[in-house]
Parts: sequence; structure tokens; C-alpha cells
Amino acid sequence: MIPCPSIRDLEAYIVSNSIFADSKSNCMKKLALLSLIILCALTTSVAQVPPKNIKDLAFMAGKWTTHSAWGDMEENWSEPMGNCMMCAYRCVKDGKVIFYEFIVIEQMDSGPVMKLRHFSPGNIGWEEKDKPYEYPLMFLEPDKARFERPDKKTALTFHRTGPDNMKVILERQDKDGRWVEDVFDYKLAE
Repeated sequence: MIPCPSIRDLEAYIVSNSIFADSKSNCMKKLALLSLIILCALTTSVAQVPPKNIKDLAFMAGKWTTHSAWGDMEENWSEPMGNCMMCAYRCVKDGKVIFYEFIVIEQMDSGPVMKLRHFSPGNIGWEEKDKPYEYPLMFLEPDKARFERPDKKTALTFHRTGPDNMKVILERQDKDGRWVEDVFDYKLAE
């Protein structure tokens, strides 16, 4: 890794070496150096960000229910234990199950990754046996987490908006490639 200068060194360099020099060559050299310094500073700041911990997702734990156009929905999230969390989900409409999901969030070296599988009634899996949908954690702040698939086709945001409320936002591309946002307002069940 290239050693990066301090902010004080950068300020001294910029003050003593005006970027608006008469010579185009001098100016180009200074712009290239400034670009390298900025790249170095960005690389250093990214490299120093520690991976997020699965325990930071404890706000998602609980039995959550909602009623939507999809049907009656329920998510049961476990507390973090060891290196994972689990969720069992079901969607029921007109008294019949539409589909299920089994979800885990596992702590990886890079941070938590959500792994999701869908099932039809009868416990018939949709995804291939060894290929669940994977959603690495992309954003985390207190009571809010966003997971996004690497192919950018879907993202899930979990936002605890109150002691008994959690908003789950599913962003997805429809069959025509247009972005659709489904918002589910969950209540903590007793």
C-alpha cells in the first residue's frame, strides 16, 4: 500500500505549489499528484472501516405481522446467536398459504450476508439446492439495515420505526425492468 500524506502535508503542498502554474506540464503533474493523493486517502478510509457485526441487527428480532395486498404476512426473526440470525416467513391469502421463505443472516469476514430461499406450498423450493439468493449488508445505522443482491435486481431494507413497528421495503425490478417498491408495515406481535 502506498503511504498517504497527512491533511497538513496536503495543505502545505497546495499552498506552496499553486495548481494554477503557467506551465501546462507543471499543472498536469500537479493534477496527477493531487488525484493520486485523493485516491490514496479514499483507499485508506475504506480499508479502515471494520466489517459490521451480526449483533448490530438485533433490532430485527421478534415476531412481526402485517396485512397487505399480498395477503397476511408473518416474519419470525431470532435474536443473533453465534454467527447467525434466522427467519421463517409465510404469506397467507384467503386462508391458504401463497409461499414461504427461510432466511438466515450469517456473519462473514466482510460483514453480515442475508441468504434467502422461497418455497411453494408443500415445501417445494424455488431456488437451486446450493444457490440461495444472497444479499450482503450494504448499509447499517441504528435500527436500519439495507441488504442488496450483487446483481442489483433486488434490495431489502429493514427499518425499526418504533418499539412495536418495523418497515420492510422490497425494491425490485419487474418483468419489464422497471423498479418497483413494495413497503410492508409490520407490527410486533405479542
